[in-house]
Amino acid sequence: MTILRSLFLTTALATASLVVAGVTTPIYAATEADLNTDSDQALTALYKLHPFAARLSHEAKAILIFPNVVKAGLIFGGAYGEGELKKGSSVIGYYNSVTGSWGLQAGAQSYSYVVFLMTDKAVRYIRNTHGWEIGVGPTVVIVDEGKAKNLSSSTLKDDAYAFIYGQQGLMAGISLEGTKITRIKN
Repeated sequence: MTILRSLFLTTALATASLVVAGVTTPIYAATEADLNTDSDQALTALYKLHPFAARLSHEAKAILIFPNVVKAGLIFGGAYGEGELKKGSSVIGYYNSVTGSWGLQAGAQSYSYVVFLMTDKAVRYIRNTHGWEIGVGPTVVIVDEGKAKNLSSSTLKDDAYAFIYGQQGLMAGISLEGTKITRIKN
């Protein structure tokens, strides 16, 4: 029992230290100007990392960008980030992303994610719901290195494609399961 208690305390202290040490930026309500700047930088970084995402952006009806999501957990975990929905070069809404999880997890990290909404139906759905739970509503495909290489304009059949990138910190595993996206401002 002493080893288990020691492991638990070490993990708890490591998680708290990472958050306090500034592995992630503080969670606060970003200004619209901050979100606009951070979102543009996040898209530029994504396009450099995944050139296919730049091509995908030309076919997308809208793009949902979360430039900085902070995740922390010790058995129970959560993540929070703020972002914007862009149609062309215009911002058409501001959103937050909230995730809850539980299981064998410990650590803290930050990451970015971008969702390319490929259909008008998907754009209407996210704009008209009072909270979009990923996995309910439009079909979202998480794009990784292998999947990006196999996608082309003729194979794009789903409502939305999400790229998760720029992970910093120590946390095992990452997904969008249990994520709810809610409009915070027009």
